[in-house]
Amino acid sequence: MKLLNFTIIQLTICLVAGILVAHYFVLNFHIFLYLSIGLTVCIGFYAFLIRHKINHSPLFSILTYLCVICIGITTYNLQNDKLRPQHYTHHNSIDGTHNIIFQIKERLKPDLYNDKYIVSIKTVNDKKAIGLLLINIKRDSIITPYKIDDIFYTSTTLETIQKPLNPYQFDYNKYLEFQQVYHQLYLNSTNTLQLSGSRHTIYGYADLLRTKINSKLIKAGFKDDALSIMNALLLGQRQTIDKTIYSNYINSGTVHILAVSGLHIGIILIILNYLFRPLLYLKYGYFIRPFILILILCSFAIIAGLKPSVTRAVLMFSIITIARHLERCTNIYNTLVISAFLILLFKPIFLFSVGFQMSYLAVLGIVSIQPKIYNLWKPKYKLTNKIWQIFTVTLAAQAGVVPISLFYFHQFPGLFFISNLVVIPFLGFILGLGMIIIALALLNITHNYIVAIYSFIIDCLNNFIAWVAQFESFLLTDISFNIFQVIVSYLVITALVQVYKYRNFKWTAISLILIIGLQSIYFFNHYKTQNNAFVIFNKSRYSIIGIKQNEILNINHNLDSTQHNNNQAITNYKVGESITIINNDSLQHLYQYNKKTILVIDSLAVYKGITFQPDYILLRNSPRLNLNRVLDSLKPKYIIADASNYKSYVKRWKETCVHKKIPFHQTNEKGAFILK
Repeated sequence: MKLLNFTIIQLTICLVAGILVAHYFVLNFHIFLYLSIGLTVCIGFYAFLIRHKINHSPLFSILTYLCVICIGITTYNLQNDKLRPQHYTHHNSIDGTHNIIFQIKERLKPDLYNDKYIVSIKTVNDKKAIGLLLINIKRDSIITPYKIDDIFYTSTTLETIQKPLNPYQFDYNKYLEFQQVYHQLYLNSTNTLQLSGSRHTIYGYADLLRTKINSKLIKAGFKDDALSIMNALLLGQRQTIDKTIYSNYINSGTVHILAVSGLHIGIILIILNYLFRPLLYLKYGYFIRPFILILILCSFAIIAGLKPSVTRAVLMFSIITIARHLERCTNIYNTLVISAFLILLFKPIFLFSVGFQMSYLAVLGIVSIQPKIYNLWKPKYKLTNKIWQIFTVTLAAQAGVVPISLFYFHQFPGLFFISNLVVIPFLGFILGLGMIIIALALLNITHNYIVAIYSFIIDCLNNFIAWVAQFESFLLTDISFNIFQVIVSYLVITALVQVYKYRNFKWTAISLILIIGLQSIYFFNHYKTQNNAFVIFNKSRYSIIGIKQNEILNINHNLDSTQHNNNQAITNYKVGESITIINNDSLQHLYQYNKKTILVIDSLAVYKGITFQPDYILLRNSPRLNLNRVLDSLKPKYIIADASNYKSYVKRWKETCVHKKIPFHQTNEKGAFILK
């Protein structure tokens, strides 16, 4: 492929390879640091020797590739705080109570009970330390939310972040490890003390500006829903969006407009180009204009929190702006890859960000697929041409993200093209008017009719999105899609693009082979699901037992209708095991599985009169019993306690089993109990 002939693309592939190697393998940081420096010196010296023959030297290319791979390994390890001796995990012991001074770094989306923040450690037990923590603050314990850069003191214990307790559950612990967060704190207003003397970082100033903008907008009369959408579209903050509204955007296929990305930055750049056009008439306006545009874009990126998608977009459009200023024709692939190279060079952890991956894949889809689709039809009229353009851009972007979206979210919004055809044309107007309103609000010159009009526009947007989202039959959910299917799907898409471009036998054959390969993976996954399992799920205050027979899952439970409809544990298992049929029934007192007997003892504690010896006993709903007598009477081989029991009961049962040397499985500690 000709694309791979671009040097920057080859170097970026090497950088990504180095980051992946450093992530999955424990390597000596200093060795690769010295290798990077040594190879750089060798490349420079060798380049001086061969001079004009660089392009024809395989050795030069090999040395360069190795150097960039080593740089990828080095830059990843450089930003891995856990490798530094000052990291809090390297202290004598992280158990027990610690005196910790920390600084607020990032505000996360709160849950029902806690406000959540990512904080940076300053000291632990009066010793300087580094590292990040997740803190949970009781929502009713503080009057105002904490501000970015505020410094606090607390004396508390470090809690581990819980690993998934059910099969195929989202691994929040692993997700936070990618952010270099390994522990959490549970705090309230009584065990935290704010300290003075905090210095504001650039993120702190951005947060202060966002807070000021929000206070001005509230004063102007904007209400919760309109305010939360404005925060998402214009300030890059989605934490306050109502759960139902956010779900509607996901189900309608328009959630991407709530994340500041290339679409938003492109629209803003068009507006700024128009606003600053008069500068071209000044003597040095030709030089001043691109500088101002890039400065505003960078400021906007900082205000939006420097998320991966906005960082990529701002960097890419900055490169385009500079190239246009220098009157140089740029290759869009080069521009895209240069931005990726620079971002990963300074923030290698972004490689594992879903936002970063989807952002680049969407743009790649647009630039590589959209022209091909657009050329299939040439509308005669301007309006139909515009609609066709929007449709092809939407379709191409969706083609770019569908495989990875199915892998992460397991659903596909069938009406995405309708919602995007309506929303995208008006997004420029919404963004432009929103920017004007923010400027007016900061100057205290907003009027009620402006607030009413813009709030009405946001309400219309939300109502349209909700209307599209209500057609649930067009929303394909619970789709099983693994990483191998993702990789082969992108190879299929790439091959089909080449078929359209070259129309030769070679690429047609490659496409057919890849499609057969994709089907083979599907059949292999189907074959893997042809097995049986007995699963006791972990669900607080409830009991759920799943009996899997190939693609059929029989669920026995005591969930109410609300809990059953929203039970993520069953949904995750259904997707992970490619279940096609789910049957529901009430809990039984006795199960036979694979020549094993499972006795269930519930709150009634009925077990006397049983004449057989069960292999397993499941204790549920806090039965009042003497476990010693149960063990002596029934002589089970294994005791299981699910999450429907009181903690004090489970603790006592565990001690009894340890004393009796009988295996004890507690689902809210060890996770779901599974028999194959």
